[in-house]
Amino acid sequence: MEAAVFKSYKNGYYTFLFDNGEDMVFEEVHPRVLKQFDLKNDKTLIDKPFKVSFIEVYDNADEDFLIYRVESLKPL
Repeated sequence: MEAAVFKSYKNGYYTFLFDNGEDMVFEEVHPRVLKQFDLKNDKTLIDKPFKVSFIEVYDNADEDFLIYRVESLKPL
């Protein structure tokens, strides 16, 4: 798990700023996480720090296609 700050949800993409200064955009968030944290609508979560666990998801039909999915969030 890595520390990151939730920055935005826009057009289906979730953006987090990690401690190394890098923005990372996630195309998917595990439904369990969205039940716990309404990242799409709850504006109070913007700029909140979390421990983030994520995975890379490859498309078997297109090996160049890669998305990132948030698997868990823990508030700091």
